Amino acid sequence: MKIIKIMPCLDMKNGRVVKGVNFVNIQDAGDPVEHASFYEKEGADELAILDISATQESRKTKLEWVRSVSSVITIPLTVGGGISSLEDIEMVFEAGADKVSISSAAVKNPGLIDEAAGAWGSGRVTIAIDGRRNQDMASGFELVVSGGTTPVGRDAVAWARECEKRGAGVLLPTSMDGDGTKKGYDLEFTRAIADVAGIPVVASGGAGKLEHFYQGVVQGGAEILLAASVFHYRTLSIRQVKEYLRDKGLEVNL
Repeated sequence: MKIIKIMPCLDMKNGRVVKGVNFVNIQDAGDPVEHASFYEKEGADELAILDISATQESRKTKLEWVRSVSSVITIPLTVGGGISSLEDIEMVFEAGADKVSISSAAVKNPGLIDEAAGAWGSGRVTIAIDGRRNQDMASGFELVVSGGTTPVGRDAVAWARECEKRGAGVLLPTSMDGDGTKKGYDLEFTRAIADVAGIPVVASGGAGKLEHFYQGVVQGGAEILLAASVFHYRTLSIRQVKEYLRDKGLEVNL
């Protein structure tokens, strides 16, 4: 049985952790260094930082944010937002990241996945796949880029399959329909990608209750469970989630 991992996510804007609903209505959610330190002590298996406005603002990831967070944790850190070249990836790694998450840049230049995996190994390359429902797509899900602002007319599940073939080590699908709603992960979207993937899939967007985490694994097929709001606002603790999953028969690190 695979060990299920919990990954809090720090969505960053203007040096602060923020949280929105359906990728909009962004609200302040605290200091990133305080959150990062707290989550490691709580038992988080990994941590993610996403510079949510980097692509829209046509800039690179703020490396000072990466440095400040990486300096207070020892768990693996995934960083995304504004990463569009091998040079960007190298700078993010030098700033303390263990893995990168690439989204829009990979859609524009799929060869970047091959190059990154070739240079650093698949295990350090996560591809974030933002999607929304669109019945014109074969899978029913359309790929969206630029922080959820730009649909690209491509099937999100077909793109996930291509990403794995090119060398991605982790797939991180986020449903625009579920993001920040606390109504649960979009299990249909997560499962559609998990069903075509032979690599770990992250459930992301919408976790609000303990049962949502269990559903992400059992119904969604995810191995890594990402959440933001419920952890930032201390609605649930990481230990609560892990104990719940353990009691449901899943393997977790406690």
